[in-house]
Amino acid sequence: MARPETTVGQVLLDRIEAQAVVLAGLDDAVRADAPDAVHRMRVACRRLRSALRTFRRLLAPGATDALVADLRWLGAALGRARDREVLAERLAARARELPAACGPERVADALEQWGEAEYRRVRPEVVAALDSPRRRALATALTTLLADPPLRPRAARAAAPELSRIAAHEQRRTAERLRLALAADPAHRDRALHEVRKAAKRARYAGETAALAVGPAAECYTERMKAVQELLGEHQDAVVAAAALADRATEGGEPFAYGVLYAGQLAEAEAARARLTQVWADAAKRKLTRFG
Repeated sequence: MARPETTVGQVLLDRIEAQAVVLAGLDDAVRADAPDAVHRMRVACRRLRSALRTFRRLLAPGATDALVADLRWLGAALGRARDREVLAERLAARARELPAACGPERVADALEQWGEAEYRRVRPEVVAALDSPRRRALATALTTLLADPPLRPRAARAAAPELSRIAAHEQRRTAERLRLALAADPAHRDRALHEVRKAAKRARYAGETAALAVGPAAECYTERMKAVQELLGEHQDAVVAAAALADRATEGGEPFAYGVLYAGQLAEAEAARARLTQVWADAAKRKLTRFG
């Protein structure tokens, strides 16, 4: 339960400050290509952008539009490297599970080499982004926002009721995207489910922010939304992996093994879809958004 004097605006600023510290502290690690540094910086960008968008009614109209755009830009620059890294790791792990007739170690080694080459190809974009004036402007904008927050009067409201309202809104938003995805034709289904994933992630981050003030009540909501996000993340990873394998198969190398892997990724995507209704049922309960 939040203290009565805690305002929703202060909760938002605490969240922004914490993630701004994380973001600033990772520059050197990303430049040094430290393990998991790109991923952690990308997540910090996402959490900051999500906070500014989800809680935008607490902020002066247009005051953070440029900052949101810059966070999206930096996250995208980081994502091109991170996505290739994750894809190669996934495919190599699956390759090592192939039958002996497929040459699992040979295929896994080839996929790892491909992933490493792809990562190194886009790695300079990450360093260039960190060294750019736009990155420096982003850091300055975060410092300015925290020093002189553009809060609207509603930011002075008590935290718990406002956080409950926002969590309920994000829950409904995710439910609507899920409804559309389940009704979509097969040609558009995967893209629609990816939109559900993004909505669930935004709801999860809203829950993380709320947990700073209301604790366990919001933590339960966060965990349920995280489960939806991660399930749909598994689905999206399988869809992307299948598409990559189809491209690799046309380039020669290991068409038979790639075909087996391709079928496996389609099966993993289908398994994730089959679990979605139950996982969402656990996240859709209205009582989860009652933070007191």
